[in-house]
Amino acid sequence: MEKCEAAAKEIRGETLNHHVNARHLDLASLRSVREFATKILAEEEQVHVLVNNAAVMRCPHWTTEDGFEMQFGVNYLGHFLLTNLLLDKLKASAPSRIINLSSLAHVAGHIDFDDLNWEKRKYDTKAAYCQSKLAIVLFTKELSRRLQGTGVTVNALHPGVARTELGRHTGLHSSAFSSFMLGPIFWLLVKSPQLAAQPSTYLAVAEELEGVSGKYFDGLKEKAPAPEAEDEEVARRLWAESAHLVGLEMSHGSSVKGQPLPK
Repeated sequence: MEKCEAAAKEIRGETLNHHVNARHLDLASLRSVREFATKILAEEEQVHVLVNNAAVMRCPHWTTEDGFEMQFGVNYLGHFLLTNLLLDKLKASAPSRIINLSSLAHVAGHIDFDDLNWEKRKYDTKAAYCQSKLAIVLFTKELSRRLQGTGVTVNALHPGVARTELGRHTGLHSSAFSSFMLGPIFWLLVKSPQLAAQPSTYLAVAEELEGVSGKYFDGLKEKAPAPEAEDEEVARRLWAESAHLVGLEMSHGSSVKGQPLPK
């Protein structure tokens, strides 16, 4: 929260806009997601843009507060619940936009419905990351279908590799040799956080993207995602499983657009 508060203060100073607030949200806790959503719904008259940006990458075999595999729980399920809890407000504020941060890594992903949370298989942190990022593209597709005619659009995005702490679990700089050999090349290839944030900003405000929904962007360009990411049946099944896992059916009605959740 200290870093978040400092960033908000810096933005307030640069823009002279005093309506820049930092709020606590732990995506590894469904309780925290619900508390955050309740606060936003109470504080904000309108929500025009939601950027689901947070992620953890290739961490050890950790679980969230609710027992989900950490990468699936934080990168996908937390955002799935948050988005659904804010949907009515987004619809009431239309035209509005949702931007889901995925990754090029989704192309190596596969949704294993028999073991979404890695309870039966030997844990593979790379595969778990790829699954979480594929889930985001599938979520984007299904949500877009459900939001047709509401004035709310949703798109997924690969922002490029940014110079942030996301890669802290990858071990890239853990040895002196890899730091020495890969360091200069790595820093040339990665983007500054400011540059990596440009595609998200573009998707949020570009006038030419009005009404564009259910698409996948690589940087600023629309691109076809992996074949599994286009599978409508997989997308519907993942939605139903996700709603069940986060307890959405009980707390938020049985549908998003008057349609019962597929079983």
